[in-house]
Order: sequence, then structure tokens, then C-alpha cells
Amino acid sequence: MSDGPASPNFRTLDLNLLRVFDTLMAEGSLTRAATVMSLTQPAASHALKRLHEALGEVLFVRTATGLKPTVRAQALWPQVRSALSSLQRALAPASFDPRSDAVNFRIAMVDATAAMLMPATVRAIESAQALANLRVLPLATRDPRALLERGDAELAIGHFPDVIAALVTQGDDATLRHQRLYDTRYVCVMRRGHPLARRKLTLDIYCAAHHLLVSFSGRPQGLVDRALADIGRRRRIVLTVNQFYTAGRVVRESDLLTVLPSSFLEATGTRPDLVTRELPFDPGAVHVEMLWHLRRDNDPAHRWLREVIAGAAREAA
Repeated sequence: MSDGPASPNFRTLDLNLLRVFDTLMAEGSLTRAATVMSLTQPAASHALKRLHEALGEVLFVRTATGLKPTVRAQALWPQVRSALSSLQRALAPASFDPRSDAVNFRIAMVDATAAMLMPATVRAIESAQALANLRVLPLATRDPRALLERGDAELAIGHFPDVIAALVTQGDDATLRHQRLYDTRYVCVMRRGHPLARRKLTLDIYCAAHHLLVSFSGRPQGLVDRALADIGRRRRIVLTVNQFYTAGRVVRESDLLTVLPSSFLEATGTRPDLVTRELPFDPGAVHVEMLWHLRRDNDPAHRWLREVIAGAAREAA
């Protein structure tokens, strides 16, 4: 009596099936995977069926929203991706010449981050006579994992504490990579003539004031409110906006207080009209990170982009 399905025979396994598996995992869609591999959708579907038969197990199941990878597929993918990348580097080392290879990149970030990084980034591109074209996308979330997994952006840049903690926990099994660009800190910001501008900002005074919240997603609370909740306090948020530039303009013309990363003040366009005060509690440091998907890790053009962005961050910090 058989104890179960036979183990796959690696010697007879068509390695092209692993490429189909890798591309399908990366793209999240059989249609997009077929396009990337220059296959018809029936051919890609047939290759997937052959892979299931060769391995003796199903790696994708059909759902109302398309194919969904099984737990086994998710566990297998990092190993397959690493093996294919090593094989590609050994057989056909990739090269990239920014002066002759035209590339397009989409980078998700908030307005203040773009204002800090893009001037130096553009200078680097122009200086290198590179044919790279960048498109900055609005970042409306503290969790850009889905954005990167869908391939809607090649990079996401921002403060993602919960995401980074999850990636560290996952270790080598994580499907995203990250790099710290710079650190900054939160400060309280108000107009120069604000009644509190010359007073010591105590916790009671801070909580009694009226506030403006910058929320990319539009949620009614942010990281500062979580920090206040941890010490049993709360504040009244009169206005919520989704841009640092807007926050600076409103605070300059009102008695609202806001909290911004100190390095982002210049992005408000109103720095001379604003004053800062240290917060009377600790909201934690602001670590600005660059995130990208594992499938882009060994792409030479993407590596070049990351080096350019990292250089811009060092110049701007």
C-alpha cells in the first residue's frame, strides 16, 4: 500500500515550470504572469497544471478573486526565487547602463519625503545622464506591502514601524526587503505668534490645546494618539489632512498645533513662520525606510535606483 503521493523527481523536473511558479507568485495573476513570460494564458495555465502534477501537490487554488497561493507555495517561493536568481547570475550576469538603458520607476511616498529626496535624486539622474524616468505616487497607508506585492510601485519610502517589525520577525522568509535611509524625530509645531509659543509645553497644556492631524489614510488617529493612549491621555483633533504642506499652511493661519517629523518642516513651505517645541511625551523615533519586493532585489536597474535614493537621503539628511 502506498503511504501517499510519490516524491517529485528533480532529475526529470522541467525548470521552466519553476520560472512559471516564480513569476505567478511575483505578479499575483496568471494573466500578468503569462504576459511577462510572453506566453498565452492557456499555455501558462497548462504549465501550472504540469507543475502541480510534477510536484504531486497543488500550489494555487482558485478563488472568486483569482488564483491564491497555498501555505506550501508561500513557504517554497523564497527558496525557488533564490535558486533561480543564483542560476541567472551564474549563466547570464545582468548589466545595466543608466546612460543607454531607459527605465521607468514608480515610487510611493508622502509629499514631505518627496520634497526632501527628489531634488538630490534628480540632480544625480541628470549628472549621470541617465535615461531613468521617475513617477511619484501618493502614499495613503502605513502598510505598503500590498502595493509592492501587486507591482503597483517599485519602491515605497516612509515610516513603517509595524511593517518593519513584521519583516524582521519573518527573517529570510519575508517577501519584502528594506533599507534604513535616515532617522528623524517628532516635534510640536505652531505658528510663531501662537499663545503657547513662549510657554513651556506641559502634557496638560498640550492635551488641552486644539490639534491638526496629518493622516495619509484619513484615519482619525495617528502614532501620536497611540502614544498618548499608552499613558492614559488624549487630545482633541479639530482637523485631519493628508499632506504636510497643507498642515503647515493651516497651522500658520490658526491656533492649531500639529506634530511633524523635524526633518519635514521645510516641506511645509512655511518654515520661517513656524516654531517648534519638544513634545512632553515620547512618541518614538521616526525611521524612514525604503521598501521593495523580493522580485526586484537582484534587478540591476532597481539596485541602481536604490543607490541613487540612498545617496539622495545622505545628502538631504
